[in-house]
Amino acid sequence: MYLSFYGFQEKPFSMTPDPHFFYPSRRHEEALFSLLYTVRERKGFAVVTGEIGSGKTTVCRALLERLDSQTRTAIITNTYLTGKQLIALALEDFGVPVPKGSKVDILKRLNEFLIEELAAGGNCVLIIDEAQNLSPTALEEVRMLSNLETEKEKLIQIILLGQPELRDKLELPALAQLRQRVNVSYHVDPLSRAEMEEYIRHRLRVAGGDTAVTFTDEALQAIYEFSGGVPRVVNMLCDRALLVGYVAETRTIDREFVLDAAKELGIEQDNRRSQESRC
Repeated sequence: MYLSFYGFQEKPFSMTPDPHFFYPSRRHEEALFSLLYTVRERKGFAVVTGEIGSGKTTVCRALLERLDSQTRTAIITNTYLTGKQLIALALEDFGVPVPKGSKVDILKRLNEFLIEELAAGGNCVLIIDEAQNLSPTALEEVRMLSNLETEKEKLIQIILLGQPELRDKLELPALAQLRQRVNVSYHVDPLSRAEMEEYIRHRLRVAGGDTAVTFTDEALQAIYEFSGGVPRVVNMLCDRALLVGYVAETRTIDREFVLDAAKELGIEQDNRRSQESRC
C-alpha cells in the first residue's frame, strides 16, 4: 500500500525470512559461520537456539544460499513426529522415494543414499526447525542418524534450530549421548540498540528507500523499548509505523507513530512491562 509513497521497490519489513534482507549482526553472522563450518567440515551436529523472532530461520535461509551445488538439503518444519516419521520425511525431502516397510528399511535406504552422495563428492544436510517440539525419543532417533558415517567422515550433517527450551531439553539425562555429539552450539541474542538502528537502515536500503524515509531518534528509541531488539517485533513495529506515516502523508516517522503502531499491534503494555523488568 505504501511502497510507491516511500519509493520502495519491495516491502522493507516483511515477516518472511528472506535471506535477501539478512543483516549480519555480530551474533547472526557468528551463527551463520558456525553452521557453514559444521557443513563444510562435516562436523555432524550443530544446535542454534534463540527466542521467537530472533532471526534463526533467516540465518538458516542465508546458509542455504551459501551452500554449493554438491550439497543436498532436507528441511523439516513439522516436529510433532515419531522417529520413523522423521526419518521418512527426511528421506522424502532429499528427493528419495520412501520404501514401504519398517523403520529399519527406511533407515537402510537413507544410509544407501548418503553413501551414494558421498561417493559422488556430495554432502547431505538435515535441518530441523522448531526442534524444541521433538520428543526425547525422536531426538534420540536424530542422534542415531549421526551414527551414519564412514571411518573418516560423517555421512550427514544435522542442524537443530529451536527456542531456548531446546537447550533445556538437551540437558535431560536421557539425551546425554546426543549432547556429547553436538560440535557447535550457538544462541542468537536480540539486537543491541546500535545494531537495531543499523538493522532498520539496512532493510530500508535493500528495499530501495533509505533516503526517502526518516525514523527520528525518538522513534528508534521507542522501537527498541517495545521490541527489546527482537527482529520480528522490530519488523512489525516498523511496518505499521510506515503505514501510519503513509496515512499522515509524511516520510518522517516519529515517536508518536511508533506508539500508535505498538498500540494497534497490541504489544504496548506487554513490552513496557518487559522493559521495566530489565531496569
